[in-house]
Amino acid sequence: MTKGTLSGKHALVTGGLGSIGLALVAGFAAAGARVTVLDRPDLAPMAGHGWLGLDLNDLSGVEAKVAAAGPFDILVNNAALIINKPFEDFSLEEYDTQMRVNSSATFALTRACVPAMKAKGWGRVINMTSLTLNGQWDGYVPYVASKGAMLGLTKGLARELGQHGITVNAIAPGAVISEAENRVFGDRLAEYNSFILKNQSVKRRILAEDVANLAVFLASDGARMISGQNIGIDGGW
Repeated sequence: MTKGTLSGKHALVTGGLGSIGLALVAGFAAAGARVTVLDRPDLAPMAGHGWLGLDLNDLSGVEAKVAAAGPFDILVNNAALIINKPFEDFSLEEYDTQMRVNSSATFALTRACVPAMKAKGWGRVINMTSLTLNGQWDGYVPYVASKGAMLGLTKGLARELGQHGITVNAIAPGAVISEAENRVFGDRLAEYNSFILKNQSVKRRILAEDVANLAVFLASDGARMISGQNIGIDGGW
């Protein structure tokens, strides 16, 4: 993406201190956008960018705080909680927590950002879904459910907000090299890596920068007629 493509735009990236989040922040900054990072309040602010330390497990007051930190032209709902274990081992509380952080937060943050986008007649909302929606992964039932809800939000919001010059799209990353991957599969990383490369058409691992490149494009005017889509970036799974 050409440097300066998003000059004058203000982007909010949630989960901005994770592997994909850091790449998103760097990508939007390189494209000329001013970036505010949202992540857990116990984490250190990201130097050189705006900072919102918010716990998306507690959505009380989140909308007002985000609106006050704006206005934002671009919202990237990237923050996610992911846990891998058999369906029977999840409690209802764990299910609710993943739905709240991954899906309900997307609803709340979009509500906070949309009024300013409407006033400008321009806006971009980008939601991160997941390859796991293809149903070929075990041990992620609450996570997959939350990503399915995000896809539904993407479709519904795109229909309602398009008339205001706001596009809403989702990106479905495949198996991206990340700290989450190391955390979840740390004891079987070599086996996991072989499984990914066997199933991908493109025989190399996906990088966080690959996801960021797509997000920056979707935020640009070059993608102004793309809305309501769930775009996979999975190496041809």
